[in-house]
Amino acid sequence: MNRFDYTRAGTVQEAVLALAADPAARVIAGGTNLVDLMKYNVERPGRLVDITRLPLDEIVQHEGGLRLGALVPNATVAYDPLVNERYPLLASALLAGASPQLRNAATTGGNLLQRTRCYYFYDEGTPCNKREPGSGCPAMTGVNRIHAILGASDTCIATHPSDMCVALAALDATVQVEGPNGRRSVTFGEFHRLPGDEPHRDTTLRHGEIVLSVDLPDEDFSKNYTYLKLRDRLSYAFALVSVAAALEMDGDTIRTARLALGGVAHKPWRNRDAEARLQGRRATPETFREAADVILAEARPYSHNAFKVELARRAIVRGLSQAAAGTPQSQTDKRIA
Repeated sequence: MNRFDYTRAGTVQEAVLALAADPAARVIAGGTNLVDLMKYNVERPGRLVDITRLPLDEIVQHEGGLRLGALVPNATVAYDPLVNERYPLLASALLAGASPQLRNAATTGGNLLQRTRCYYFYDEGTPCNKREPGSGCPAMTGVNRIHAILGASDTCIATHPSDMCVALAALDATVQVEGPNGRRSVTFGEFHRLPGDEPHRDTTLRHGEIVLSVDLPDEDFSKNYTYLKLRDRLSYAFALVSVAAALEMDGDTIRTARLALGGVAHKPWRNRDAEARLQGRRATPETFREAADVILAEARPYSHNAFKVELARRAIVRGLSQAAAGTPQSQTDKRIA
């Protein structure tokens, strides 16, 4: 691990100034991802800016919805009564991720900023455009079983690892950030980036900005929802494919549909055309298969992950079926599809 300086910020402004003054500075809170990356020599920050003393650790009602402070632990969000009453999709996604010990330490803001678990990104002995732009992407011709089938580029096929972010994408959350130029709101769909020709940039955060909170809108998907996570083992494994489905039903007709996928792209994946096709339709397997076909029409699998296309198709149908029936996925359900 490289040597680094350490700053403990007492205010948001202090944190912003410390980050803005040092391009090699990184924020640390729970440290569940960053510390690992430092141990592997993947991240080499010249300074760590500790924000754990900032007043960003509350869940409060805000504009009819909820505001999750950036420092609220994942476990606190998952078991919060208001979250479970109004946004159970988010609670389900959080309980599907990591382990209880990690959820106790990981924070809301940190979850948004965690980095890919691509084997080549973590292996300093191999090239990686995300770690060193221009060096190449051996995953394209190597072991790519866990990699992206949607939204990838010729420079990177890594996937985003978060479960929480898939649910937040489906719920149309908004991220509040602050930087040298003041505060701004970022819609969740714009917060994470596709790799394009800058795969080393995971988000649209600007230099010196930090996450303050995640805001959930005043909407009710508390009855017809599900978070379905398909993985190699039930405990502590990242998604091969995950589905966050949230529906507003009128009898057996879909009034509103939200659908996001994880494990398939560099960011939580939403296709609004597919969601539009669901609206006003009866909740049937045929309707759900049509939506899956729209989402997967541009899928580009590689040598070891072609199975993800059919897995995603079945997961979408199953996730939407469970949401429409009001029978959310149990995290103890070991069936695959």
